Amino acid sequence: MPLGNILVADDDAAIRTVLNQALSRAGYAVRSTSNAATLWRWISEGEGDLVITDVVMPDENAFDLLPRIKRMRPDLPVVVMSAQNTFMTAIRASERGAYEYLPKPFDLKELTAIVGRALSEPRNRRPEARADEPGDNIPLVGRSPAMQDIYRVLARLMQTDLTVMIAGESGTGKELVARALHDYGKRRNGPFVAVNMAAIPRDLIEAELFGHEKGAFTGAQARSAGRFEQAEGGTLFLDEIGDMPMEAQTRLLRVLQQGEYTTVGGRTAIKTNVRIIAATNKDLRILINQGLFREDLFFRLNVVPIRLPPLRERSEDVPDLIRHFFTLVEKEGLPSKSIETAAMERLKRYRWPGNVRELENLIRRLAALYPQETITDAVIEGELDQPAISVLGGDGEGADSLSGSVERHLSDYFQSYGDGLPPPGLYHRILREVESPLISAALASTRGNQIKAAELLGVNRNTLRKKIRDLDIQVIRGSR
Repeated sequence: MPLGNILVADDDAAIRTVLNQALSRAGYAVRSTSNAATLWRWISEGEGDLVITDVVMPDENAFDLLPRIKRMRPDLPVVVMSAQNTFMTAIRASERGAYEYLPKPFDLKELTAIVGRALSEPRNRRPEARADEPGDNIPLVGRSPAMQDIYRVLARLMQTDLTVMIAGESGTGKELVARALHDYGKRRNGPFVAVNMAAIPRDLIEAELFGHEKGAFTGAQARSAGRFEQAEGGTLFLDEIGDMPMEAQTRLLRVLQQGEYTTVGGRTAIKTNVRIIAATNKDLRILINQGLFREDLFFRLNVVPIRLPPLRERSEDVPDLIRHFFTLVEKEGLPSKSIETAAMERLKRYRWPGNVRELENLIRRLAALYPQETITDAVIEGELDQPAISVLGGDGEGADSLSGSVERHLSDYFQSYGDGLPPPGLYHRILREVESPLISAALASTRGNQIKAAELLGVNRNTLRKKIRDLDIQVIRGSR
């Protein structure tokens, strides 16, 4: 007697044959078809214990078929396959009630394991398919196996409030993942509040997070709402959590344990309803061993760990990312470009120390500075061999590039006088010539984020805001 009856729908005869053979060897009875109409007839007649279907079929899209299946047979698990391996495919599969999403090509052992797990679980486990559907804006890009694994995890997390810890190098897109969890989850109608621990003076972090009462400390002239209050009903993203001081860690632990907090200088406990997503580019276990991070807080935050791979580990995603960024810059008014084959191969071989952020900055620079429609290998070679201001922010390498830029600027300045001496007032004259482009470069590299720009430049953010105002610097905010 077979372990279960599997219905397979795919217009590719080779895939139907492979699935038939693999599942039959595993002990299942298999019936396959090339179209959605036949699959729907079988399901309507009560056949099958599990369905495996491709998304795109000649007569109907599986995403249109899924809600009908869930209404007629809500306990029937459906595994969706797709060659359109994007984040939105995984999300739509989950939103429409699919048991699992598998990108093509898939591993047969993994598929067999999924089938076995689906048939052994209680049939009322799966949630009802939602009527509403996320939009078409794709916040994450990449078809590599590493990104497919991340998409599938995110799809499972969308309708939960589980605490998530995102780990990854600078520039890998940790905030993008956090925003995706919020924007496509059940809290999407609430606020998304992001806080970078590294950008806030350590003695102000508690007041920043939890708010403060009037007179709580010197300069506290009025009550101020904290980020928890601002994020009420939504998501609070705690970036660079490894930089949080121990005192603030203790307060945060209480929030996670008891669902309440007190403001700095306050006495009344305040109930809170926020989802916490944390991120780090540090190894928190090392910080725990060094006594710099609470182990109990780590386990509270690390309920669902997600590791974002550096771009060098998913180089096959570089072409998709390049096309995505060229589309973005075109929408912003810059001319779109194409990359010749040799140049693309060079970009795929590059190590990308600044990760996706560095690649995005390169594409913006190519669109803005090079008039030719097709970017050649010679251009890419020159760009990758020369440090550039626009790679700021990736593990310190941008800061070195910025220092080199300033050094060259000053060197050119002195050499312009030959053997003579510069005129009086040298300091202020150089400062005027260097300060404005320096701040503009930092703002450009952070897409207008003044907190990150201040961190990059090593100045207080209030100082930076004053400089922007005094120097009349145009701040252009970008998005990714």
